[in-house]
Amino acid sequence: MAMFVHLTSAANAPRIRRSGIRAAGDAQGGPRGVYCFPVLPSYTLTHQWLRELARSGSRGGLVAVHLRLDDGQRVSLGRYSDRVREIPAAIPAAEAVRRIAALEDPRGWEVFVPRAIRRGEVHRLRAAPQVVGWRYLPDAHGVRPCTCFGCRVRGGYGARRLLERLPHPLDGPPPPVRVLLARVAASGDPGDPVVLREVLHWFGTRRRGPLAQLARLAAHPDPGVREELVWAVARWSTPGVTELLDGLAGDPHPDVREAVEAIREP
Repeated sequence: MAMFVHLTSAANAPRIRRSGIRAAGDAQGGPRGVYCFPVLPSYTLTHQWLRELARSGSRGGLVAVHLRLDDGQRVSLGRYSDRVREIPAAIPAAEAVRRIAALEDPRGWEVFVPRAIRRGEVHRLRAAPQVVGWRYLPDAHGVRPCTCFGCRVRGGYGARRLLERLPHPLDGPPPPVRVLLARVAASGDPGDPVVLREVLHWFGTRRRGPLAQLARLAAHPDPGVREELVWAVARWSTPGVTELLDGLAGDPHPDVREAVEAIREP
């Protein structure tokens, strides 16, 4: 029997003791299953994913769930950057353990079991120290962090100070709202498309914005400005966004209509 460890929130421990580990999917529509890692002689390598998973938040910390799988259980194996969930289950669990144990540096590797873990396969649950493993990616310590919109963790510990210390040329921090609105006013009527697209880009990095002052851009003659307006307000919680997007959904230009459809896809 091959032994693996699955890290999960302590709040899930009672349910796992009752019925095992349920298969979970992801936002990209990949197969449902359970991520785990072989139990190796090195305690640190075995629990290497702990600090990275803890960044997403967990009630009561994380616990280590040891599970035994039949040696012939088909699993996927890959590094985190290989999108392991898309690799077909092609190797036995025992072979996955052998391959990872033979690696010179197994950090960042993971095993995906394409099904739920039954109660009888759960060997034990135990508390795990919350300071083991790497964060962000292996060898990230000492590397200048990226503050682009895709990499930064919004609301994370020290995120605001990091963004102020290492501003990204495209993703901020954005200029103050009053400065952006002044640029809109100075661009004239209907407004310079280049200036307006840049301003809307910065507004798109915010969670709320001055919708009343920007709503007139929905009638701008440049379709690029109208499309950028869609992306700018897409994540806003400001009242009136839905009505604005409803109007842009019937825009005569296909790029604008497709942008509205894209942000409304479930």
